[in-house]
Amino acid sequence: MRKFTILEGLAAVLADINIDTDAIIPKQFLKTIEREGLGKSLFYDQRYELEYKENPEFILNKNPWRNAKIIIAGDNFGCGSSREHAPWALLDFGIECIISTSFADIFYNNSIKNGLLPIILKKANIDILKDLALKKEIFKKNLKEELISSRDINISFNINKILKNRLINGYDDIELTLKNEKLIKEYESNKNKFFDWKYVQ
Repeated sequence: MRKFTILEGLAAVLADINIDTDAIIPKQFLKTIEREGLGKSLFYDQRYELEYKENPEFILNKNPWRNAKIIIAGDNFGCGSSREHAPWALLDFGIECIISTSFADIFYNNSIKNGLLPIILKKANIDILKDLALKKEIFKKNLKEELISSRDINISFNINKILKNRLINGYDDIELTLKNEKLIKEYESNKNKFFDWKYVQ
């Protein structure tokens, strides 16, 4: 997983509340376990009118937001099923950060595990960022400083220290496990001492 420290880019506003994972990546695109290529079908029912014919009214089909790296979303983003394909599709499209007042728990955790930064802010701050996004302002996210900047606006956010460390260092589940490789090997070599009753003939 890539390391996440500083992100600069445009933000697209998707103001609807309760955008669920089926809207993010519909069920017909879940037959693959490959992450690459899912971005083409991101928000399929909203982005396209028919068979990948673009809906010109959808924000991610408009310039300059078709190159957005950030989404400013409505409440409860990522609700619905637990499909990990949702953050995969967002990342494959080029989205690296979602800002909302709230996220579904499973989507939030899946995002962190895949290197997608979910930021929770109060509605008043969300409204400030929406106005800037619609003016096509560039946003800068500094994860180490927990700060969002645009023009002369600076907004702080909070993130769990363990999750922050995971993103900054690019640790996925396997890499986190391997950090304890020495302890795992010690346990494996000594487990008979702890569970000798299992080996009684």
